[in-house]
Amino acid sequence: MANPVCHFEFMTGDPQKCKAFYAKVFDWEFDDQSMPGYTMIKTGSDPCGGLMKRPNECPQSALNVYFMVNDVDATLKAAEAAGGRVIVPKTPIPDVGHFAMMSDPEGIVVGLFQE
Repeated sequence: MANPVCHFEFMTGDPQKCKAFYAKVFDWEFDDQSMPGYTMIKTGSDPCGGLMKRPNECPQSALNVYFMVNDVDATLKAAEAAGGRVIVPKTPIPDVGHFAMMSDPEGIVVGLFQE
């Protein structure tokens, strides 16, 4: 598997302002009904995206990128063996799959997604 980018996600202090901005700039559509507290972004082509209120533990607004993997657990182990670290362990997304967050040795955080 090539591990393509499969999802992107904005974590923002003001979700309404963020939606208004990207609706005007990119003509994106937003679905607030799919998951409580999470907005799906319809870009018109893959990958789709998401938008959420920034968690208190996140020091600033951020853009996350998620890579498709066959096995989140194996990918996290490989990342740790290569000098990275686990930021968010494997976490279920009901009826969708699993995600995790890791950082590389430079501290760049990326997401993993397994269907």
